[in-house]
Amino acid sequence: MSGWIEAARQFEDGGRPYVLITLLGSRGSTPRDSGTKMLVGENGTFCSIGGGHLEYKAIELARVMLGKPDADQRIEHFPLGPRLGQCCGGSATVLFESFPGSRVNLMLFGAGHVGKALVTILGQLPCRVQWVDSREEQFPESLPDNVSAVISEAPEMEVESMPANSYYLVMTHNHQLDFAISEAVLKRGDARYIGLIGSSTKWQRFQMRFERRGFDRADYQTLRCPVGLETVPGKLPMEVATSIAGELIAEYQRDLPLPRTQRGVNWRELKEVVAGRSESLPPMAGVGEKAVEKSSHE
Repeated sequence: MSGWIEAARQFEDGGRPYVLITLLGSRGSTPRDSGTKMLVGENGTFCSIGGGHLEYKAIELARVMLGKPDADQRIEHFPLGPRLGQCCGGSATVLFESFPGSRVNLMLFGAGHVGKALVTILGQLPCRVQWVDSREEQFPESLPDNVSAVISEAPEMEVESMPANSYYLVMTHNHQLDFAISEAVLKRGDARYIGLIGSSTKWQRFQMRFERRGFDRADYQTLRCPVGLETVPGKLPMEVATSIAGELIAEYQRDLPLPRTQRGVNWRELKEVVAGRSESLPPMAGVGEKAVEKSSHE
């Protein structure tokens, strides 16, 4: 049991998508008992629901669910003999639960006072953070589970490691480095959000430099400088960090899909699975007889 629990924790901490598979009920001879779980990620599986063609088909369906952006649940019934060609002769009802992982991939440049304050907030948000600085001694000894320290002598080169539609926050100790990082992000042309710490004067100078480098105005107008919400004033590191975090939250919340009116497994589907299978067969192991009896008479 600890295998899939530890795997799920690691996937959650890293903001990576996964599907949790549970043997919800079983009849007759089956490879594993009800309650057995396994986890399927993009690059591997953890634990087992018994192997064979049942597990193969379960993993195949989990891979399909991994390709979808939203969390989802579904129930599938597998007769092990006729449908899957296994000699067990029993049947299994399987619950699939998909967890899409984080949609917000953020690269934060700068481990100064504001960067440190900001990370304490980011550690409680649904995002994956790559925290970049050339000064190893600036990083605290412990980091939130969703934050990874990247020590780099050329921070601007780290931009290439990010996926498309990533978020970037640039707040290093050096204006020239800020410009080099901002330029690298703009050259990619696929950033979802770019925030640059600094004054209006700094931003005016950066714009002139961008134009001298051949950027059109439309190329750099998406860059936010000064970064942060105007409605959250203050100069203390935590005040600045709160302002920046507020703007970041508003930005990624805008991209989230509208809540669905139907979430989870449809109760009609569950009723059909439980009641329909109980008409000619004894109750499934792992599903209470009272639940079957109630569903059959509703």
